[in-house]
Amino acid sequence: MFVILYYDINEKRVSKVLKICRKYLTWVQNSVFEGEITKANLKKLKSDLKSKTKEEDSIIIYEFRSMSYSKREVIGIDKKEDTNFI
Repeated sequence: MFVILYYDINEKRVSKVLKICRKYLTWVQNSVFEGEITKANLKKLKSDLKSKTKEEDSIIIYEFRSMSYSKREVIGIDKKEDTNFI
């Protein structure tokens, strides 16, 4: 499945949440991640995030069956991490 995740986290916990998200997804922009993920890894991701956040924090995850019917358009600078290594 494909997911888009974004968060609004207290700055004291941002680095921990960022590190967790980077284990599973691709960083796209400040506080935004996207990528293909298995159901099992999504469950782990949610569990990891719940253990590092508090009630005042907000994490929103959109789940899609696939990216087949989606279009991604960037206006301005594409901050998405380059994950292709030679």
